[in-house]
Amino acid sequence: MSTDEMMDALCQKAIHLLREDANKIEKLIEVQMETLTNRRCPLYEEVLDTQMYGLSREIDFAVRAGLIEETDGKEILNKLERNLAYLYEALNQHTE
Repeated sequence: MSTDEMMDALCQKAIHLLREDANKIEKLIEVQMETLTNRRCPLYEEVLDTQMYGLSREIDFAVRAGLIEETDGKEILNKLERNLAYLYEALNQHTE
């Protein structure tokens, strides 16, 4: 395997792992959306915030290491941030 092929394989693996981690956060958001009948749970929100922060650090590392493009990392985070905003909006409407 050439150096270019190895680097390409590492880059593909990095983006795959980051997307897997993003999907786990997405599942947490989906579960909370499905159970809006529950009151706002600060602990659950803290878990989501912590997971988002951790993923952002992973993405930052992958970008700095040259494993992914910054735009790819931002795309992953932006999607999750939009979904998190929808969740918080729905929770706010439900508790009013």
